[in-house]
Amino acid sequence: MNLPPWIWLATIAGFVLVLAVDFYLVARNPREPSFKECVGWVTFYVALAGVFGAGLLLLSGPAHGGEFFAGWITEYSLSVDNLFVFLLIMSRFQVPMRYRQKVLLVGIVLALIMRGVFIALGAEAVTRFDWLFYVFGAFLVYTAWKLISSSEESAEFSENAVLRAVRRVLPTTSAYHGASLTVRQDGRRMVTPMLIVMTAIGTTDLLFALDSIPAIFGLTREPYLVFTANAFALMGLRQLFFLIGGLLDRLVYLSKGLSVVLAFIGVKLVLEALHHDGVSWAPEIPILVSLGVIVGTLAVTTVASLVKSARDRGAAAMPSTAASSADSDRT
Repeated sequence: MNLPPWIWLATIAGFVLVLAVDFYLVARNPREPSFKECVGWVTFYVALAGVFGAGLLLLSGPAHGGEFFAGWITEYSLSVDNLFVFLLIMSRFQVPMRYRQKVLLVGIVLALIMRGVFIALGAEAVTRFDWLFYVFGAFLVYTAWKLISSSEESAEFSENAVLRAVRRVLPTTSAYHGASLTVRQDGRRMVTPMLIVMTAIGTTDLLFALDSIPAIFGLTREPYLVFTANAFALMGLRQLFFLIGGLLDRLVYLSKGLSVVLAFIGVKLVLEALHHDGVSWAPEIPILVSLGVIVGTLAVTTVASLVKSARDRGAAAMPSTAASSADSDRT
């Protein structure tokens, strides 16, 4: 895709406009959003990505359109998994419910900026060093193995180097001061925990990008598609956090499904790198096959998770029901 600079500028301007409106609405009325509001916003962002992908299908052809949809679905699914850690961060820093929207939105903006830099560097690297696709492929397979072999217990949040440096360098208050990032106390300017938790969200997402960026480069080598798929996946993450917050503990097989997706993309990267290096038996996997594997795996994972959660709740309810019946019989 040899795109003129104005398309990049128009696309970035569009994302900035949508995020600015979103930020204005959050800053004007900080609160925990209702279920109906979250459904509306998530539907809006999904529809926006769908319209964008349909436009790519019409204007650039099915190959690029399919690559966008495959990349967006993969990034969106990985973002859902990231919400587990975001929930841990919110709990760890005891963020008031009414300010969690702002924390997520600012953290997502920081993550989007850092991912943009990461994507630019990655795109330049893969055009110069073809062997990087072998590295990306092996890394994704290793990540998939770690995910699928990990225990079911929730991982605890641990501060990364950036967050530790911020806490060490900047004087921080012990309590929140509304939504303010800094306050003046005893004539000294200090940062509040609000800035710390925003830094935690943004930098933690960048660590997640170490998995997701190589994954999407396994589906498309077009920087424009990589960037837009990431942007659309991140933009609706705030509302998705509140929408499925109660469902996160029920998606028990999500990590396993994502491990299958990452392993598939890793193998796909290695096979296609071998194919381009002249290995005759190594096939090129069509984007429609990739899209089918990704959607099918995530659908099966979600259904299986909800079925297991429903059975577990039913089994847990049986002893209490039996106890109630026994008490009734005695009376």
